[in-house]
Amino acid sequence: MKEILIFAGTTEGRKLSEYLAEAEINHTVCVATEYGKIVLKQNPFAKVHQGRMNQEQIEKFLSNGKFDIVVDATHPFAKEITYNIQAALKELGQIGKSILYLRLKRDGIAERENDITYFETNEACVKALEDTEGNILLTTGSKELFKYCVSERIKHRLYVRVLPSVESLSLCIEQGIYGKQIIAMQGPFTTEMNEAIIRQYEIAYLVTKESGVPGGYQEKMNAAKRTGTKVFVIGCHEEGEGYSFSEICQKLEYMGGEKFQTKNQIKGNMEIILAGIGMGHAIGLTKEAERAIDEADILLGAERMLKTACSKAEKHPFYQAEQIIPYLHDIQSGNLVAENKKVMILFSGDSGFYSGCQSLYAALEKEITEGRLKAALRVLPGISSVAYLASCIGESYQDAAVYSIHGKKICNLARRIKSSPKTFLITSGVEDINQLGKLVTDAGMHKCEIITGYQLSYEEQRVERHTPLECMELKEEGLYTCFVKNPYAMQRRLTHGIADGQFIRDRVPMTKEEIREVSICKLRVKEKAVVYDIGSGTGSVAIEIADISDDLQVYAVEQNHEAVSLIEKNKKKFELQNVTVVESGAPEGLAGLPMATHAFIGGSDGRLKEIVIALRQINPNMRVVVNAVSMETICEMREILSMDEMIKEEEIVQLQVSRTKKAGNHHLMQSENPVWICSFEFCGGESERKV
Repeated sequence: MKEILIFAGTTEGRKLSEYLAEAEINHTVCVATEYGKIVLKQNPFAKVHQGRMNQEQIEKFLSNGKFDIVVDATHPFAKEITYNIQAALKELGQIGKSILYLRLKRDGIAERENDITYFETNEACVKALEDTEGNILLTTGSKELFKYCVSERIKHRLYVRVLPSVESLSLCIEQGIYGKQIIAMQGPFTTEMNEAIIRQYEIAYLVTKESGVPGGYQEKMNAAKRTGTKVFVIGCHEEGEGYSFSEICQKLEYMGGEKFQTKNQIKGNMEIILAGIGMGHAIGLTKEAERAIDEADILLGAERMLKTACSKAEKHPFYQAEQIIPYLHDIQSGNLVAENKKVMILFSGDSGFYSGCQSLYAALEKEITEGRLKAALRVLPGISSVAYLASCIGESYQDAAVYSIHGKKICNLARRIKSSPKTFLITSGVEDINQLGKLVTDAGMHKCEIITGYQLSYEEQRVERHTPLECMELKEEGLYTCFVKNPYAMQRRLTHGIADGQFIRDRVPMTKEEIREVSICKLRVKEKAVVYDIGSGTGSVAIEIADISDDLQVYAVEQNHEAVSLIEKNKKKFELQNVTVVESGAPEGLAGLPMATHAFIGGSDGRLKEIVIALRQINPNMRVVVNAVSMETICEMREILSMDEMIKEEEIVQLQVSRTKKAGNHHLMQSENPVWICSFEFCGGESERKV
């Protein structure tokens, strides 16, 4: 392996040494102070040289050491040492001794904040501080302290955070900084630690360098935001080229002709956290989620969420499994895994409430279980916009209907609101509010009150009360959650049983009420079932089934155009969006429909056997009910029941209904045609899905 020398003036320099030592690569590390030597972990693969060196001393040290590669990991503000290293290498190059120079750059801050004041030099910052009032926290280091102590208007207000070394303390004393003005501590500092210091010393201004991720820059910014502290930043723009930590390691591997193998790399585990972050603003974060964001190495999520997350982490706008899983594979299979990664995936609201978290969790759990990912997986809850809005208006939500129309439609929403005194809705934006107002108005619920929560948790938050008509006129785009209060909510019927007279019928045949009710009972419809009503007529059976639950899907298949028109009218009258009308004969009209779990055949046009065979091909576990009135249909049904290999649990009921008819002062019984009701299930097998 090539001889490697690291000038380590930063956290990256120390980490690079630790990484090489873990890979059992011999190297030398140069540090300027005794404290720099102390913070380096002792290991048999690293020789440490302590002491400041000028250009001539560096040149001599390089010659004696016979080094092949120099990694400059000094602080970006320490321009003198970088100049001396480069000058020494240039002099050696002129006498034929060539050494490769690599500049290790710090991880930078992706974005500059808009509410921070930037200065090119310390002197400019000092001048600005002279016109301020209040205590100052100086985090630029002891070497720059003298520039701030020249001004008596600043000096007595200074609280300086320096390394706990003799050199740093001596520089403070030289400048007349004593006692409580000195905070001698070794980082890294968390956001909470910075916040505690700011509050303890009543800091009004925080002075820092733009020192990147390892310098704790983002943690300082987070603390300043939380406390309302003004920030003065001394900017630093590095000149020349440099390489990231990962790129440096790859170059060292290439130069040595072998890959480094570290314990962490072999283990390769990462921690994946799926977290609900509330409505979006940072004040809605739970403390646990906030701490996890501070500690994360990588943040994934929609761009809106990433922008509000104050973090040093690397950010990528990935929020779908097909984006996230390949990305995690790339991380884990990369050439360099210096430390276990903490990956955090952000979701709006609560992770367990109308969230994409569940589907992603299942996909990640499968990857982990099947060995494609080595990771620990956990979920953090958040505050949902429904819970937040409920608290704003003093309403409970455990006894309310709660739906999300964010990017999707809810079947029979008007009926749901009509039967619920309280309804909370998560929406996609103002267009959803406009449509809600129209929906409620068209359903005749003019006395409903709609409360909108606009941009909840943000500065522009508004909670307003509207009539349905006013909702139709709203224009301002943004995030809305709303509450619908219906003081005249109707109790929904618990059984099916719509009277014949309630249907729009005209001259189209209709399955009579009592036959309809028994047939539906024999169908034994289950939750979230998909039902075909074949030969639907007026749609009375389809309407009755769809009315049982808003979560059912019903397909009314009818070839008569007049009958199709009647089904659409009845669908509109009963406000049932979960009925889909298919104008076609059967079985050809079944092609392309979602696979049914149940089927009712009220009219077959002489093709009963053909329809039943087609239904079995669609779903060999389907339950079927057939109504027969004519002898021809009864004969067809008898033939089907003889096919023992195809059906099971067959049952036949012959039902005849008599109704009273008033004749003068008397009530006479008038009989209806007898109807055969046949129910059965298919024997099971593979679904061919051919029609």
